[in-house]
Amino acid sequence: MTEQSKSEATAAPRKSLAGALAVFGERRALALLGLGFASGLPYMLIFDTLSLWLRDSGLSLAVIGFFSLATLSFSLKFLWAPLIDRTKIPVLHGLLGHRRAWMLVCQAGIMLGLWTISTLNPATNLGLLAALAVLTGFFTASQDIVIDAWRIEVADAERQGPMAVAVQWGYRGAMVVAGAVPLILAERFGWNFSYALMALAVLIGVAATLWAPREAAHTIRPIHTDDVAQPQALVVLEWLARLAIIAFGALILGSGLAGDADLLSKIVGGETLAEAWKAKPNGVWLQLLGALTGLGVIVLAAWPIPGLRTKPGVYLSTALGSPLKDFMTRFSGVAGLILAAICIYRVSDFVLNIMNPFYRDMGFSLTEIAEIRKVFGIIASMIGVFLGGVIVARFGLMKALIIGAFAQPISNLGFAVLAVSGHSVPMLFTSICLDNICGGIAGTALIAYMSSLTTAGFTATQYALFSSLYALPGKLVASQSGRIVEASAAAAEHGALAGLKGLFARTPPETFAAAGAKLGVSGQAMGAGYVAFFIYTALIGVAAIILSFLVAARQPKVQAAKDAAAAEAAA
Repeated sequence: MTEQSKSEATAAPRKSLAGALAVFGERRALALLGLGFASGLPYMLIFDTLSLWLRDSGLSLAVIGFFSLATLSFSLKFLWAPLIDRTKIPVLHGLLGHRRAWMLVCQAGIMLGLWTISTLNPATNLGLLAALAVLTGFFTASQDIVIDAWRIEVADAERQGPMAVAVQWGYRGAMVVAGAVPLILAERFGWNFSYALMALAVLIGVAATLWAPREAAHTIRPIHTDDVAQPQALVVLEWLARLAIIAFGALILGSGLAGDADLLSKIVGGETLAEAWKAKPNGVWLQLLGALTGLGVIVLAAWPIPGLRTKPGVYLSTALGSPLKDFMTRFSGVAGLILAAICIYRVSDFVLNIMNPFYRDMGFSLTEIAEIRKVFGIIASMIGVFLGGVIVARFGLMKALIIGAFAQPISNLGFAVLAVSGHSVPMLFTSICLDNICGGIAGTALIAYMSSLTTAGFTATQYALFSSLYALPGKLVASQSGRIVEASAAAAEHGALAGLKGLFARTPPETFAAAGAKLGVSGQAMGAGYVAFFIYTALIGVAAIILSFLVAARQPKVQAAKDAAAAEAAA
């Protein structure tokens, strides 16, 4: 995507509905359906469906939970994104282009990983299976980096909404397939056959890669180290030392992001650290400290040695630092505001991690929850994603960003209405569908906006950094959701929030009664605690609305001033 297209996208003219919809029929958008499928399939197979196979093999829940650490690849992918930006794949680069060549390599790794997993018995080859799960997760995260970079580079900013729709539809379709088909196959033919067939299903992504149009010529920004005099032996030793420190920092950072220090505790701290990491309510502060410490260790490992230029120091500091420096320079005067908006934008959605307990506390059956969430919720989510793409294409990035920011707190307040409605299946249906539609709109708007912030040569690294950044605050704040509900319920029973109990005067008395009894409060107080929580999440959304308005007001002015200065200098 060119800088000019990005500037134009900020104030893009309003498109007709037909023009907005036409983008969905373009070859690049259709190719993203297959690429999104190839992205979602291995993620679901490794991080969800695999747990069923492990359980069927007689493994404990503790061992199964340990496999969730393989998801660290997705939190840390910005660390090796510079390698993908800067490294050409021999032969394939010339045939397919930079991004599609990397896609094929990643897809080959995913297929090989899943196929090899299909040959193993978890009960007797647990260590090898775990290693393969981590490796497959690494290739999956790497594929996501490349798909995102290709999506951004193959279309201008105003088309990023429909492009985001296509990849998310493919992704969600894959998650449905990977969550159901392997189970059906395993029931009849066994887990090994099931995973072997799923490995072959990745060929859908391979076909999409080969059919996808080639992106514009990729720009690789050189890192000059030829003028640095350093003995080769010292170069090798320094690389090993720096990479070891980066790996340790990544482990600390990933443990903080994942809220799980089981692997880190094997190296330092022991079981005491692992237990303190998960302790409630103060474990979240240790997780935050871990994330910040890990990030600091990584920065230190990439930092040049003061007063001494070395090849690893120059390369790492440039590869990891230049993308961020480029962003800060291009958006100087508004960069901090943009990053704050990205961090806060989806927090009001991420903190809704206690919804299943909420539904059960209201008295809904598992069947009612499953039918509405897993069937109608998925449909509503795909509708929301589509609407988000249309809004971006029709109204432009900034207006879409603001619309998405408004959508999230509105949907959260819908759950407050559900709480005071009692056991009402129509209201449950309405609330869940509204939440999924609004979440789809907001998610698509944010993806399109973050895509517009990247620049040629750094596309993969910058987008990987943004996508890791936007999820960080939500993950940390979400750990306190249950505590907030319980504290609010106690305050409603005996303190400042007692007035909220009046909202439940006409609610059937059995609603929230069992949940309240566990906490030692009345059902009305428990319901009031949930209402207070949903109001709190909506207020977080208000912060996102304010930041979105500020970005929409200031970013175009800053970019216009920079463009004018550049034009004046050129003249």
